[in-house]
Amino acid sequence: MHSIKRFIPASFVVLWATGFIGARYAMPWAEPFTFLAARFVLAAILLAVLMIVLGSKRATRAEALHATGAGILMHGVYLGGVFWAIHKGMPAGLSALIVGLQPLITAVLAGRFLGEAILPRHWAGLGIGLVGVVIVLWPKLGALGGGVTTETLAAALVSVLGMSAGTIWQKRFASGGDLVAATKWQYVGGASVMALASLAFETRTVVINGELIFAMAWLVLVLSIGAIFLLMVMIRDGEMSKVASLFYLVPAVTAVIAWILFDEQLSLVQIVGMAIATLGVGLATAQPTRARASR
Repeated sequence: MHSIKRFIPASFVVLWATGFIGARYAMPWAEPFTFLAARFVLAAILLAVLMIVLGSKRATRAEALHATGAGILMHGVYLGGVFWAIHKGMPAGLSALIVGLQPLITAVLAGRFLGEAILPRHWAGLGIGLVGVVIVLWPKLGALGGGVTTETLAAALVSVLGMSAGTIWQKRFASGGDLVAATKWQYVGGASVMALASLAFETRTVVINGELIFAMAWLVLVLSIGAIFLLMVMIRDGEMSKVASLFYLVPAVTAVIAWILFDEQLSLVQIVGMAIATLGVGLATAQPTRARASR
């Protein structure tokens, strides 16, 4: 089991990085809050069925409430803010750059609310990782254009705060129960807030076609279930500052996937940025060296 767990961080990064594929295909055909509400409802239904198949233990009322709260922040606020900002014209590269602040914010919150000790080398790793992310995304920024407004910037910042707060909440209050049950309640929370946002701000117009169906299937099965389960395991078993630092690798992996699938340019500068980001994550997640026994 321990040998399998070693592959969880890398698997999570690759799966999480594929999220842009679904978003790229879905956004022309559905409004963001409507799409996310449907995605979260489908994920919750699948997880409820999975609970029956696996005979999973039902969450207590307290566990369900905490998981729902974490889901509102991690799924509703985070993805809702990111999708809305991009839908309103914010360049995806700039949005990803703002979201890149998440590991640093999470480290600060982990120190404050979880009592995690963040050593100088961890701070150095987080800072180096952020530099690498900036280098990887820099060619993607281009002309900022009219999509960068006070509203879209605020949405992006709120989204990253939501993800950071949600992971801390999950670690502190909702890590003790059954993972399947907890994840189901997370999506109940995310679906609730997205449904309310859809009713308040959108027309709920949806064009059903092959691209939208593919995007929904991919994001529900690969992201909402596969990647999130891996994230929940890492939150349960690891320190939050180290788990959060893995998000620095996502833009680099996304750039490689876009190069393979869509023939998007991958420059030498971006490759250097990937190496720097990887170095930062290595510093932030490295285990302390045990002192040698005195002779």
